[in-house]
Amino acid sequence: MQSVECGSKKKGKTSTSLLCHQYVVRTTTAEYQLRQQKPAEEHVFPANTPIQFTVDKNKAKFKVDGKKYEYLVVGTSALPGH
Repeated sequence: MQSVECGSKKKGKTSTSLLCHQYVVRTTTAEYQLRQQKPAEEHVFPANTPIQFTVDKNKAKFKVDGKKYEYLVVGTSALPGH
């Protein structure tokens, strides 16, 4: 997980960068970069958390510990040899 800029918030004449969590999810054939949709979402998943997910257009949907999540797919790449 890493924090990346995903927007800004204006307050008067100043603006503050907003940060979102971004994860790398690896399958046997590809690597996906998934980012939370809203900065206010504060879900942190430990490294190597197994998930089953589906990708529909630019969104990945999955469950962790019985809770449903929907993240944006912001990047994908094939793994070497596939």
